[in-house]
Amino acid sequence: MAQGSGTRDGYRAAAAGLAAVTFGAGLGELSAALFLPAASPFAGIGGALIDIAPSWAKDLAIALFDTFDKAALLIGIAVVLAAIAAAAGLLERRRAGAGAVIVGAIGVVGAAIAMTRTGAGAFSWAPSAVAGAAAIVALRMLIRRLRPDPALAAPVGGESRPIDRRRFLIWTAAAGAVGVVALVAANVAHGASRSIEAIRKALRLPTAAERAAPIPAGAELDIPGLAPLVTPNRDFYRIDTALVVPQVDPAEWSLRIHGMVDRELVITWEELLALPMQEADVTLACVSNDVGGSLIGNARWLGHPLRELLARAGVADDADMVLSTSVDGFTASTPLEVLTDDRDSLLAIGMNGEPLPVEHGFPVRMVVPGLYGYVSATKWVTQLEVTRFDRVDAYWTTRGWDARGPIKLQSRIDVPRRGRQIDPGETMIAGMAWQQHVGVRGVEVRVDGGSWMTADLATAISDDTWVQWSVPWTAESGDHQIECRAISATGDTQTSNRTPPAPNGAEGWHRISVSVA
Repeated sequence: MAQGSGTRDGYRAAAAGLAAVTFGAGLGELSAALFLPAASPFAGIGGALIDIAPSWAKDLAIALFDTFDKAALLIGIAVVLAAIAAAAGLLERRRAGAGAVIVGAIGVVGAAIAMTRTGAGAFSWAPSAVAGAAAIVALRMLIRRLRPDPALAAPVGGESRPIDRRRFLIWTAAAGAVGVVALVAANVAHGASRSIEAIRKALRLPTAAERAAPIPAGAELDIPGLAPLVTPNRDFYRIDTALVVPQVDPAEWSLRIHGMVDRELVITWEELLALPMQEADVTLACVSNDVGGSLIGNARWLGHPLRELLARAGVADDADMVLSTSVDGFTASTPLEVLTDDRDSLLAIGMNGEPLPVEHGFPVRMVVPGLYGYVSATKWVTQLEVTRFDRVDAYWTTRGWDARGPIKLQSRIDVPRRGRQIDPGETMIAGMAWQQHVGVRGVEVRVDGGSWMTADLATAISDDTWVQWSVPWTAESGDHQIECRAISATGDTQTSNRTPPAPNGAEGWHRISVSVA
């Protein structure tokens, strides 16, 4: 009986730890939302984990969770925090003060991390300190109710009055509930304190001085299951290092161009809107996109040519790189020549006819054809430093990725879907192919290792976008393997050698298995 009671008290102690940490986390997040939105304890810890994570961990997270990698990280943090909280409750029951030290340490770590984040202020430590202090108070109070209180003990039939476990459970549930309500309130407060989405929706984009040509006839194949030629904003992939999407007020935004230039420039939002705007259709791809992956999208962008801004600043003859910096501290290294040649490298403000979505860089981002996004497509961009590759390393360069990141020739099969069963008879094999700023001349397909068939290539919008392709196939019953390869506009054939995304992009033929009934 005593052993069972001890086990139950252990469960109660673990529950007390969970409730106490939930209580503290809720108050910490709520204080951040109300007074220091950029100092969210969860966001700070998560951002630090993203920064210190090795490249293989990033690739694994994207491979497992695709664009839900950040949600998975937050869930992972919550699970680990719950385990630590339960352990703290057990330790506090066995030895007063031991568990409090653990939850207090979490607050200290959060406070220290908050002070190291980009844009940290003098009081960025405060929300994490509030979280730690509140968790300590709650934990000690709850665990105290699991211990016999001599002041409450009274003889009843010759025995001491037992601990009031019902009251303990009520207090524990109340502490946890307050924490959950505070977390919900913090989320609401974050939304209420941000009028950025309202500003974005009210914004009217300027008319482009240089309009993109209409999408040519025959560019979009009418094949069910094939990715659309222009990716809707809601479906456009999102891969970045921002655990919490930056909320940037255009009225407070500015771009500083400095470094190896004749004259430093600072461009405000109003000044940018007054500049001539250009439309361009450009396909962006993430370097983490595996062969046949979905981390790629095509959009019509509106922005001002970066080459014109750099020309105004006057670039030094020996410069060869531009280091772009996001408002959250992310940096990318872009070869200077791709920002100053005749390609449509833009300081973009619009995407598919509307202001940039907040998660895609509102109010301003970079769009550069021909390079993977990690070295060119900086969102929420605030600085351009003209420099040299041998002087400065960017965020992913320091983690072992290639500094220049040119797009590799790729193709994928969208139809039929991998692993699907299809009916025998006449059907279509179709997909996408790309090598931005080079272009695609053709695509070849083969089934079960047979002869290569030349696919019908749709009309490309430009060399800076992907292109759809298709080939008819008489499907016979059984299991089949389908492969595709692209041929670039310069005559190069997509390599069959399979390589992972790191350190400069995946290679290899896309291969799928299908079953015909």
